[in-house]
Amino acid sequence: MTWRDSTRFSEAERVALEYAEAITYTDRAVDDALFARVKKHFTEPQIVELTAAIAFENFRSKFNPTLGVEAQGFCMVPKR
Repeated sequence: MTWRDSTRFSEAERVALEYAEAITYTDRAVDDALFARVKKHFTEPQIVELTAAIAFENFRSKFNPTLGVEAQGFCMVPKR
């Protein structure tokens, strides 16, 4: 199951997740229609903060594995 299939997310959360995917995947982009949907749910300062958080996680996803930085145990994800 993916976030798209789940009923656990609000409309604002769904838009934020779609926005994160558009920023993250190199074959996608944030077009005017998506940005208009983002603006319906978030203020300009919130959009800046959301974009920064997404960009920072993308940075870490490239930086940490390259330098062998491993998880520090702060957020243990249970095994399935």
